[in-house]
Amino acid sequence: MASPNTYRLSCSIAGHDLDVRGLATAFFPEGAFVSVSRDRTAKVWVPDSSENRGYKEMQCMTGHTNFVSCVCIIAPNETYPRGLIATGGNDNNICVFSMDRPDPLFTLKGHKNTVCALSAGKFGTLLSGSWDTTAKVWLSDKCMMTLQGHTAAVWAVVILPEQGLMLTGSADKTIKLWKAGRCEKTYSGHEDCVRGLAVVNDVEFFSCSNDASIRRWMVTGECVQVYYSHTNYIYSLAVCPNGQDFISTGEDRTVRIWKKGECTQTIRLPAQSVWCCCVLPNGDIAIGASDGIIRVFTESEERVASAQDLKAFEDELSKATIDPKTGDLGDIKIEDLPGREHLNEPGNRDGQTRLIKENTNVEAYQWSMSESRWMKIGDVVGGSSQQNSKRVMFEGKEYDFVFTIDVNEGGPSLKLPYNLNDDPWLAAHNFLQRNDLNPMFLDQVANFIIENTKGHTLGPAPATAVDPFTGKQPSGVFSALTMLLLRLASVLKFTRAVRSSNGSGRYIPGMGGGTEGFGADPFTGAGRYIPGAGSPGSATSGAADPFTGGSAYSLAVLQKAATNIYFPKTDGVMFEQANATQILAKLRELNGNAPQDHRLSEVALDSLEKLLLNVSDPKSPDQPTAEQISILWRTSHWPEDIVFPVLDILRLAVRHPEINAQLCGGTEGSSLCNHLLGLMSPQGRPANQMLALRTFCNCFAGSRGRTLLLGQREAVLSRAADLRAVCNKNIHVALATLVLNYAGMLHGQPSELEAKAQCLSVASSALEVVQDKEAVFRLLVALGTTVAGDSTAKDLARSLGVASQITKYASVSDPAKVGECCRLVLDELQ
Repeated sequence: MASPNTYRLSCSIAGHDLDVRGLATAFFPEGAFVSVSRDRTAKVWVPDSSENRGYKEMQCMTGHTNFVSCVCIIAPNETYPRGLIATGGNDNNICVFSMDRPDPLFTLKGHKNTVCALSAGKFGTLLSGSWDTTAKVWLSDKCMMTLQGHTAAVWAVVILPEQGLMLTGSADKTIKLWKAGRCEKTYSGHEDCVRGLAVVNDVEFFSCSNDASIRRWMVTGECVQVYYSHTNYIYSLAVCPNGQDFISTGEDRTVRIWKKGECTQTIRLPAQSVWCCCVLPNGDIAIGASDGIIRVFTESEERVASAQDLKAFEDELSKATIDPKTGDLGDIKIEDLPGREHLNEPGNRDGQTRLIKENTNVEAYQWSMSESRWMKIGDVVGGSSQQNSKRVMFEGKEYDFVFTIDVNEGGPSLKLPYNLNDDPWLAAHNFLQRNDLNPMFLDQVANFIIENTKGHTLGPAPATAVDPFTGKQPSGVFSALTMLLLRLASVLKFTRAVRSSNGSGRYIPGMGGGTEGFGADPFTGAGRYIPGAGSPGSATSGAADPFTGGSAYSLAVLQKAATNIYFPKTDGVMFEQANATQILAKLRELNGNAPQDHRLSEVALDSLEKLLLNVSDPKSPDQPTAEQISILWRTSHWPEDIVFPVLDILRLAVRHPEINAQLCGGTEGSSLCNHLLGLMSPQGRPANQMLALRTFCNCFAGSRGRTLLLGQREAVLSRAADLRAVCNKNIHVALATLVLNYAGMLHGQPSELEAKAQCLSVASSALEVVQDKEAVFRLLVALGTTVAGDSTAKDLARSLGVASQITKYASVSDPAKVGECCRLVLDELQ
């Protein structure tokens, strides 16, 4: 008789033809769950109210062109009150289904390799992980953000319930924490690929790995506990409703139940790979495995399977074959094993394994604490010392085969290790990735392995190849003199995409804190020309422009929107103030000390002076000449230690329609953008960084400039966001203004969701560090402009936790515009 609080089989659902790779509990109907499989289908299962009990199929969904590897449920909303089902597959796509139709509502395309992990958050947000090393954030049918930073496949993703935080786990052995699209923290500790993540609460989460361990983490970065019990790769985790107990599954054929930090029960299955698990609303657990069967286990006596079904399950388990290399059985010498009498001694822990010799066979038994007996779990094959002696070493490990791969004519050959119990697609993938070869040849290499290992088996051969990317590492080796001639030459070289920085190693000036370096002239001393001088201060009250203090806001505007004069702000904010006399004096001084090959003639200096006076006076009748613009462009490439006065002229000049059209159009525009981005390098000089940012802001004055910046938006905002770490208020104000100008240009364009997502991300990340109130104000206006009138952008801002991030500014009264604008943004996000 089983003891209480022990899970036993409730039912077996033979609903798929191939491996069951993902399970998720549905919101509707009550008690339902969804499964996905390598057979390319997703199925909805509902409780069977008939005498058979168990579950019956409600819906079979198709849409993927290759195997389906993961599933999650998107919470109900007004449009879809029953929620949605999202599935990811080996066709690189995500299909989104409703509960009542078999074909997808829409398909999300964007990943460049298998989508292997999905997680749904609030407001319809979807997070996906892929073999292409990225994670993506989706809202409705649009990709909002791409999270780049991992160096190998992203196998696990999860959205934390609060704070707009996201987690990704990777084959690079790390876990990363993301906020507003930027990596905030990297967790290290696992010794092999991270395979699964599960949320415990707002501040804790679990991870599992191919290193056969489970770790419990604080979001702040501390690993507070490590759990050991599995003897092979751990693929999935699910947390019980009490938030403390959990279950895990893995390559050791087991489901393990964890209570109060201890493994209290081990359930073995007659399948090698136990891929996935989920906890059902009634407390039962559903398990998916490589034999295509879903098994439900329960603690409730009312839902335990019949005695006949329990006996059938135990018989099936006893007939399984076990390869000792995949479990904790060790190297087996049949002559040293005890006989059946060894089973007369009780075990001392649940799940304990014991081997006995039965004639010439080796049988494996597992101790069941709940039933106080040894249960046969299979026959052991392929574990004799005689067999092991045939294997050879490669890089310190043993393998059944080591194929020699000749890739380049005359170049060094490559080695492809393979074990008979390995997945040929995984071995092929590991080979391609390890040698930096193109993954498009995955099937070609895998089929070569299959063809050249025919007739060599360990136990029954699988009906079909299993997951081509399980993360299994080679574990054993017999050399074969087989040559694979892939004469692919350089076409095989796999050029990896350039990934954005995760924020580490950014330049922070070695000077004092705060605004030191611009409070006084950092170049020549007090009273001289200061590149940041004259930056906008606090706005006055009433009808004054909150950006400049001028009377830009008319009475009509105030009457139209008496409660919100701040956003949406669609006209660009420019940096127009300047002291031409001081700029020219500094230019002449530095020109006298410039290297000979950079020094300007008196005629050239006069041309720049005329240009500066022209662009500084909006009423000037003179037009800039081509010669003046050419001299300005050449001089803007002066050495970085003396170029700042020229950059000040440049940021004023790009406001002029003629100069904006000439410098921002065509190839000249690309050159200008690249030049300014170079000056904004995190290792650059603060004065140049600030003036480059201001120049970008002023480019919004002309149509060519706006077109240029829209096309270069991702690069410009990414580089600008890096400068938030520079402790300088003028840089922060310029950064905030750039985001605001982008937000204004994108307002009223619902199709530009990815661009709006980047604005939200940069504004949110900047607010984490910016202290200057003017910069904070402009970032708040940028947020308000981005979400105003756009319900999708509002949902994304909510999912990123923007409201909780900015709440602290709602009470700011000096200047009053910060608190007022913050409260208006919060109202938008209600």
